[in-house]
Amino acid sequence: MNPTERLDLRKSRRVLLQAVVTIQTILPDGRLGRVQAFTSVVNAHGGLLQCTLKLVTDQRILLIKPNSGMELGCRVVRVEGPKSALYEIQFSLRPILDIYPNDLWLISAFWLLAGS
Repeated sequence: MNPTERLDLRKSRRVLLQAVVTIQTILPDGRLGRVQAFTSVVNAHGGLLQCTLKLVTDQRILLIKPNSGMELGCRVVRVEGPKSALYEIQFSLRPILDIYPNDLWLISAFWLLAGS
């Protein structure tokens, strides 16, 4: 491979998607926390979102579509911020490597319908 060629190792294509989701997680004090968040980029394996709640790497979260109640279990991969009172959260779907082709329709449906 030519060194100037870009090697793209992504498992799936990124899509710009601004959608409202609810994050549900267990807070450090043991209480159940729920907060509204906004996605910015998603793919079949995870994405980026912004929220006001400070999360930590490896924290388990549940993304919920407010209109339908559809849920996706996720894990926090990276946290940056806050910037303008919002944290940028990179998340991956759980389990990380156990997404089977038959399940990709469900994940696609979640993101495609997120704005509706």
